[in-house]
Amino acid sequence: MYRTTFNTCLKQQRTYATLREIENRLKSIKNIEKITKTMKIVASTRLTKAEKSKVSTNEYVKAEKKFFETIEADKTDLTGAASAEESAATGKPVSLIVAITSDKGLCGSIHSQLAKTIRNKLNAMDQETLANTELVTIGDKIKVQLTRMFPDNIKLGFNGVGKAAPTFEESSLITSEILKYVNEESGSNKKYGKIEIYFNNPVTSISFEPTEAPVYSGDSIIAAPGYSKFEIDNDLGVPRDLFEFSLTNKILSAMANGYAAEVTARRNAMDNASKNAGDMINKYSILYNRTRQAVITNELVDIITGASSLD
Repeated sequence: MYRTTFNTCLKQQRTYATLREIENRLKSIKNIEKITKTMKIVASTRLTKAEKSKVSTNEYVKAEKKFFETIEADKTDLTGAASAEESAATGKPVSLIVAITSDKGLCGSIHSQLAKTIRNKLNAMDQETLANTELVTIGDKIKVQLTRMFPDNIKLGFNGVGKAAPTFEESSLITSEILKYVNEESGSNKKYGKIEIYFNNPVTSISFEPTEAPVYSGDSIIAAPGYSKFEIDNDLGVPRDLFEFSLTNKILSAMANGYAAEVTARRNAMDNASKNAGDMINKYSILYNRTRQAVITNELVDIITGASSLD
C-alpha cells in the first residue's frame, strides 16, 4: 500500500512539473507573438517610406541609363580602360565589387541569398581573376558572410546602414571613401577597369532577387562607340565627374532598393512568425487544458479511492 501511495505521489509531482513547464512555455510564446506582431506593424509603417525612396532614386537611374544606352556604353570593354602599354606594365585590371545589405537581421534569407550569389561568382573565377577582384561591403550582414571564405578580398567595409531610408548624403560619403581608396591604390600601379554593384532588388511584394548593376568609368565612357554623339570637353574632366556621380547615384539606388526589399522581407517574416506563434499557442493551450484536466481527474480518483478505503 505504501509503495502504491509513493508511486501516486511521484506521478502527481511529474504531472504538476509538466503542467508548470507547459504554462511557462505558453507564456513565452505569447510574449514572442507580441514582439513579432509589433515588428510587423513597424515594418509595414516603414514600407511606405521605403517605397517612396525606391521610386525616387530609380527615376535618376532611368535618366542615367538612357544616356549610357545612347552612347552604347555596354559595348565598351570595361576591362580595357587602360592602353596595351599600360596593361602590360600594370598587369590585369582589377575588378571592384560593391555588395550592399544592412546591419539588421530577422528578415528571412534576403542577406544570405545575396551573399550566395557573390560567392558563386567568386568561386567560378580562376585564381588570377580572383586575386584581381576586390570587395567593398556595405552592411555588417554581407561582410560577415563573405569574410568566411574571402577575407583577403575585402578591402573596405561600411556599417551603420539600413536604420532608415538611405539619403544622397549617405551614399556620397560612401562613394568618397571608395574613390579615395581607388585613387590611392591606382597610384601604386594598380588599374581599376570594372566596378559592379550587387544588391537585392524587390520584384514583387513577396519576392526579391539579387541584382548586378555595372558602373562605367570615365575611360569607359570616352571609349564608348556613341560618345561622339555628345559635345563633351574631356579637358574639363566631365567624364570623370560623370563617373563619380554615376557611382554615387547607383549606390544610392541600390541601397534604396535593398532597403525596400529588406523591409518587405522583414514584414513577411514577422507575419509568418506571428502565424506560427499563433498555431503553437493553440496547440499548447489544448495540451495545457488536457494536462490540467488529467491532473484534476487523477486527484478526484485519489480522493474517491481514499474515501472508499476508509469505508
